Amino acid sequence: MKRPLLADAPLEGRRVFLRADLNVPLEDGRVADDTRLVAVVPTLKAILSRGASVVMASHLGRPDGAPVPSMSLAPVARRLSEITGVGIMMAPDCVGSRVRTMAEALKPGDVLLLENLRFHPGEEAGDPVFAKELASLCDVYVNDAFGTCHRAHASMTGVPSVLGGGYVGLLVQKELDFFGNATENPTRPFTLLLGGAKVSDKIPVIENLIDRVDSILVGGGMAFTFLKASGLSIGKSLLEEDRVPVAASLMERAAKAGVELLLPVDVVVAPSPDSGSSARTVPVDAIPDGEAGFDIGPQTCRRFSEVVSKSRTVVWNGPMGIFEKQPFDRATREMASALAAVTDTGAVTIVGGGDSARAVTEAGFEKRVSFISTGGGVSLKLLQGKELVAIKALERP
Repeated sequence: MKRPLLADAPLEGRRVFLRADLNVPLEDGRVADDTRLVAVVPTLKAILSRGASVVMASHLGRPDGAPVPSMSLAPVARRLSEITGVGIMMAPDCVGSRVRTMAEALKPGDVLLLENLRFHPGEEAGDPVFAKELASLCDVYVNDAFGTCHRAHASMTGVPSVLGGGYVGLLVQKELDFFGNATENPTRPFTLLLGGAKVSDKIPVIENLIDRVDSILVGGGMAFTFLKASGLSIGKSLLEEDRVPVAASLMERAAKAGVELLLPVDVVVAPSPDSGSSARTVPVDAIPDGEAGFDIGPQTCRRFSEVVSKSRTVVWNGPMGIFEKQPFDRATREMASALAAVTDTGAVTIVGGGDSARAVTEAGFEKRVSFISTGGGVSLKLLQGKELVAIKALERP
């Protein structure tokens, strides 16, 4: 997809509307994790270095269209100032006469952070009137909020529509480049590692990439729908019954295409996810009727890790088990280790956001993979081959 780049934007002397993803966790009025703030700094500094002023905007949490003091972006402004060394002014709202006056007074190098966009119902509704109010604050639009690029919110699609298009920030550009290169022109062998609970989310990924990958490794809760399609009894394990025929069809399609599609050969079972002390490993053809699988087993981990070790491109989306609970976190951690090891040999490894990113970070391997996406839902859309509405909105009419 050809997209308008920040390098091509006319910025000198302009006011730039920078839509960022500053949706960070807050604890006791302070930013608890500033990863997303650090991620937007290169774009912010690149804009300021070219003689522009910045009106920065983001959402935080789910205030449902009304002001919620605990979801104010004021702590974000303070922390962003500390990180950048730039004075970040905090607006009392994101629209209105006071905010417009503050924006119009900005000089080159100044930064104004608007209050939480979702304090207004017009943001999530994509209200054109609200979008026009936001657009009146600036001359140029830059999107660096990858995590919401799949949403037609006022600040994501409405503002660039009013301003006649916009530009991708450096973070969004990096995200699109990594996923684009991996899926369109991968260094082979190319392995897709899929997990998580919902097979309905991942089936479109397999359908989109099955003709481009060499191997597909299926773990997590989604694996049981495929095991059921293979004719196995899965006990009380997670199942999307209506997806069983599709899973069977995909396995047939993979076989015909010469794509290696591996399912678990053993799983860790227990009566419930809270029964970790009762967990044990069984072959997939011996899952007890009254129990469920909550992680892939050690033999499966070894098989998956062997495939990963021979790969030159690996895209991972979804944990291998209920990694939030021991002992069902072992396989996810082992696969994170396998990704780190193959990255050390020069392979390109991409981790989708959300639970996959959290798992890799908690396992301590975040600096030993090629790229960790900042948007779980958005990265899934890209892997499904779907167009991102907010990127489409940047195109010139």
